[in-house]
Amino acid sequence: MKRNIALGIAGALLLVAAIVAYDMYRLSAQELLWGYRTLWLLLSAWGGLVLLGSGWLAKENTWRWLGLSAGSSVLLGIGFPDIIPVPWLLFVGFVPLLIVESEARQQGKRWGVVYWYAYQTFVLWNIIATYWVSNSSLGAGTVAILANSFLMCIPFILFHHTAKNAPRLAYGSFVFYWITFEYLHQNWDLTWPWLTLGNGFAEYYHWVQWYEYTGVFGGSLWVLVANVLVFHLFTTWRKNGGIAWSKLMQLGSLIIVPIVGGMIWYYNYQEQGTPSEVVVVQPNYEPHYVKFRVPESKQIEEFIQLSKEKMTDATAYLVFPESSFGYVEIDELSSYRSIRKLKAFLADYPNVQLVTGANAYNVFEENEPHSEAVRSRQGRNGKMIYFETINAALQINSTSDSIPLYRKSKLVPGPEIFPFKKLFFFLKPLVESIGGTTAGIATQKQRSVFASAQGRVAPIICYESVFGEFHAGYVRKGAQAGFIMTNDGWWDNTAGHRQHLRFASLRAIETRRSIARSANTGISAFVNQRGDILQATDYDEPIAIRDTILMNDRITFYVIWGDMIARLSMFISILFVLNAFAKGWMGRVGAK
Repeated sequence: MKRNIALGIAGALLLVAAIVAYDMYRLSAQELLWGYRTLWLLLSAWGGLVLLGSGWLAKENTWRWLGLSAGSSVLLGIGFPDIIPVPWLLFVGFVPLLIVESEARQQGKRWGVVYWYAYQTFVLWNIIATYWVSNSSLGAGTVAILANSFLMCIPFILFHHTAKNAPRLAYGSFVFYWITFEYLHQNWDLTWPWLTLGNGFAEYYHWVQWYEYTGVFGGSLWVLVANVLVFHLFTTWRKNGGIAWSKLMQLGSLIIVPIVGGMIWYYNYQEQGTPSEVVVVQPNYEPHYVKFRVPESKQIEEFIQLSKEKMTDATAYLVFPESSFGYVEIDELSSYRSIRKLKAFLADYPNVQLVTGANAYNVFEENEPHSEAVRSRQGRNGKMIYFETINAALQINSTSDSIPLYRKSKLVPGPEIFPFKKLFFFLKPLVESIGGTTAGIATQKQRSVFASAQGRVAPIICYESVFGEFHAGYVRKGAQAGFIMTNDGWWDNTAGHRQHLRFASLRAIETRRSIARSANTGISAFVNQRGDILQATDYDEPIAIRDTILMNDRITFYVIWGDMIARLSMFISILFVLNAFAKGWMGRVGAK
């Protein structure tokens, strides 16, 4: 009976997925956006496939464990910012999955069984929280969700192995393995730190003012330890039929004390620094079908008109979004038509520094060493030209021909970097045959700070604002404030751009730096040193906003030490892995 019901529901869900997919195809043909349809497509397709497989392969505990793993998905997904403001669900999000792992281990199930239920949890969590990535490219977004879920299984399977071979280390290893995974996931070609657990409090930034000491990994540690304590409370209750009041008190203190401390910190924190008036422009060019079809000259005129509406004699900075114009050769910045037009406009505001995103490229001289992002094409004279493309930030004023340039250096896997291209070098001809490239875009090793008489600012381009320690690197270079330039319209008016905005609150707290955020389409805003989001614009609105921010020189503990919690976790994880595998090997030898 259960099998028939599951197969019936699976069929219905797959039918819904087919209907939604057709609707998305129809909208694409009309050059209309998908909105939340990707959420319903992915949920119904994945749910249908899981139930279909489980219906045919149903065994003992299948339905119960499937329900528990799905419960973890929902708790973790809904607990993440934007859907419903309930971040406390993160404190219990892993508990149902931990129950599945514990029961499977006690029943002597193979690791593949644990892997399947963990993968089910992580796919559904990724869909609920980050379905919107598929709005920019359905195929690439779906692959990203499935791949990220696979990677999430690695620390969980390591925890399962440790629990089998070194039970006393089991749940401590779960905490450290997961934080190590989050840290490593920020520092390789397939980087995707969006679902770092500490990011879950971006909407409730009042609670985590102590991130100026710990960064987001302090939040991850908080969440993971709480999950372990809740799980132990549950298992004790199920075993003994009573509540372990001492553990309940520990859990309550663990959750409440940081929240109360953060709130007190929030209401008593005094912003500091030198006032500076900043104007932020949101031009609102939809990127799929509009931005790259409107003539650049018309877009520049719109930038100037919006700027004029808010600029005053006291304005020190004007901020434009990512990829505002270009492609421009970096050796010819001052002579580029759009830059000349902007300089002419700024002549009426000689004290203003314009910080803007731009698409740029660099042509290599004949004997100049090539970067890893080198591309080539044949020139008119038949000679090969070698060049690199750059997602750049520029600082422009009316009084100087010198234009500082920063190269975006945390890249989005896929659109901006071909992951592990040295390992997969043999795929280069295939990628190029379908019109792609493995070159990626050019980066720089160190952060750059734009300095002028008005101050020192960090030019933060889009994805870079998700990385705490990377962002702190600007402050180590002397940045007194941060300017985020982004284009969040790729995801339509869904959760993605709102989550991205809220992460700026965490960056402000970690470094105690004010932030001005300019989005081409998305939400532009100001963020103060406490993490408050001020003057947030509406989505799909051409507008300029003005505020006075404080240029701060104070250095926080986090800026000095960075992700110390994560690095310590990585060291401890290595010890745990070695211990677990050594005991497992000794156990097999002893059994022989």
